[in-house]
Amino acid sequence: MNIDSITNGIVIDHITAGNAMKLYELLNLGDLDCSVAIIKNVHSTKTGRKDIIKIDADVPINLDLIGYVDPGVTINIIKDEKLIEKRTISLPEQLTNVIKCKNPRCITSTEQELPHVFRLTNRAEKVYRCIYCETKYDG
Repeated sequence: MNIDSITNGIVIDHITAGNAMKLYELLNLGDLDCSVAIIKNVHSTKTGRKDIIKIDADVPINLDLIGYVDPGVTINIIKDEKLIEKRTISLPEQLTNVIKCKNPRCITSTEQELPHVFRLTNRAEKVYRCIYCETKYDG
């Protein structure tokens, strides 16, 4: 299999095997007007198997969403076919408009222009709570 290198863009690497399509959909990568390659079940010396997403354009991506879905992912920024930045993404301390509060009494239910903001309260168990009503998010 031959996947071309990218000149300017983003490589989302070290995605847990099987999570690439989920990230593709959540990041709305299908709406982009550029080449996007999804490579699934690639051999990895670290984890055995991994997925990779290559985006052949310099587009904004939601790093908080990526960190929430798959902490440990690596983001590589490519300019002029050279790696200029490499970033490992972890669980974000705060999520804004990534998940929604399901408490019908929460102010976000009645004030729909308010952002849905959740704070990480337990890193080990990946627990987020609404900043308005303290409701625990149950993915």
